[in-house]
Amino acid sequence: MDFDKWVIERLRVHGAYGGVVDNVPGRAMIAGLLRFQRSVGLEETGLANKATVDALRAQPSNGKVLAMAPLVPAEPVWMRDARRFMGLKEVAGAKSNPTIISWAKRLGGWVASYFTNDDIPWCGLFVANIMATTLPRELLPKNPLGALEWSKFGIPLPEPILGAIMTFTRTGGGHVGLYVGEDATHYHILGGNQSNSVSITRIDKARLHSIRWPSTGGFPSGGRVRLTSAGVPVSKNEA
Repeated sequence: MDFDKWVIERLRVHGAYGGVVDNVPGRAMIAGLLRFQRSVGLEETGLANKATVDALRAQPSNGKVLAMAPLVPAEPVWMRDARRFMGLKEVAGAKSNPTIISWAKRLGGWVASYFTNDDIPWCGLFVANIMATTLPRELLPKNPLGALEWSKFGIPLPEPILGAIMTFTRTGGGHVGLYVGEDATHYHILGGNQSNSVSITRIDKARLHSIRWPSTGGFPSGGRVRLTSAGVPVSKNEA
């Protein structure tokens, strides 16, 4: 069973989930996890970590424990949410993709009034949306649309791990996305506005600017993910 679907179903059994049953690891799931963790005396992280999953296995009616539960995914919750948008593209011409515009509206403030067309670079908006959705307590950059502003986000990492937020320099600006892995010469990055879409692409390691991790994203663990270059295009357009 899909991990997030299982978590939501178990939160419902425990009376901690009040959102729409859409199997999406969004704010309703985070709120349910916080309620459940509070009720059983666990650290209130809003993350479905191993201790929380083990506690969710218990049946509230009789205390019996389910024999099986899905393994906690290696990919952090924000990366699982990001994958839902793979393939999403800009709309060519004067019109814009309503999903991309909705991310700006959800962030509100000056971002909503400024970002009114998906011709505006939106890699930072993409990362801001998934962070605001899955880590509502996380402090976003003051200018989330500025890719290199994400170099001040969260905490620094000495090397990339799965789901790390990575910023890159480019002519005329920057780029931000999530670490999927790497080959000998390029990082494989899941991001928005990569050839005008949400995709995984290879970015030259020489362009790396920073590696970050959200402060509320749990303890960063793991190591580099080694991949081959086969089948993944090199990014040449992130504007």
